[in-house]
Amino acid sequence: MSSHRLSLVFLAALSLAACAPAEDVPVRTPSPTKETPMSTSAANKALVTAALDAVFTRRDESALDRYFTESYLQHNPGLPSGTAPLRGLVSAGGISARAARVLADGDLVAVHSEYTGFGPTPMVAFDIFRVEGGKIAEHWDVMQPVAEKTVSGRSQTDGPTEVEAPERTEESRSLVKGFVDEILFAGRSEKITQFVSTERYDQHNPNVGDGLAGLGKALEEMAKAGLPMKYEKTHRILAEGNFVLTHSEGNFGGKHVAFADLFRVEGGKIVEHWDAIQEVPEKTASGLGMF
Repeated sequence: MSSHRLSLVFLAALSLAACAPAEDVPVRTPSPTKETPMSTSAANKALVTAALDAVFTRRDESALDRYFTESYLQHNPGLPSGTAPLRGLVSAGGISARAARVLADGDLVAVHSEYTGFGPTPMVAFDIFRVEGGKIAEHWDVMQPVAEKTVSGRSQTDGPTEVEAPERTEESRSLVKGFVDEILFAGRSEKITQFVSTERYDQHNPNVGDGLAGLGKALEEMAKAGLPMKYEKTHRILAEGNFVLTHSEGNFGGKHVAFADLFRVEGGKIVEHWDAIQEVPEKTASGLGMF
């Protein structure tokens, strides 16, 4: 696909996503606090990793008291707040999690995992945990079923896992925020190559092929099928080194959805992408909403 043709495809398809000026996009990014300064990111990552291992691998119910606050706030739409629902999951057994990658940004820790046991189909998930006072105090997630096949041939969780270039965290965050502002919100597709590599763009979304051409083709097909995708608000951007996760809400195919998009940055450009999309119900078990 020529660069001119690609530009036309993006202008047609991404115009469906443009719904707010880039400068008006609200973003909740972590900031240092007295309880969890930025320098404790590594400790928070270790805490969350240990907690998930204890709960979902060793099925240790006592870990809920060690790692979670009594007032634990839950944004998963199917679970009430508190640790009692988690105790039920642990005691019932059958649920396991395999973490593919973990990144920490101040008081927030994000985990990209594959779960089994929530239903007949494994689920790919992006979990975000907020740590306060040395314990997990709040949780958000976005989950979707694992696809049997993907257009790119990659799975929804494979690829590089190790965080690199921690000194470039803010550069990575700025690059991805620019992509969100200019491309996803403002629909300025002519600027796509300022953010995404033209040489390599590995795609893990099951319906999108590799490269800018693969992305353009998928967006064009969605537009033709009447499945507009609109990003309406970005709630959180977490960055560590060469990985950046955005947690957003919007509309896909006429449904209110949550978006989790994980980007890998290399050489000053986005070179890889993983994601999950989940429909937002009208009511959640905790009453807190998904965001």
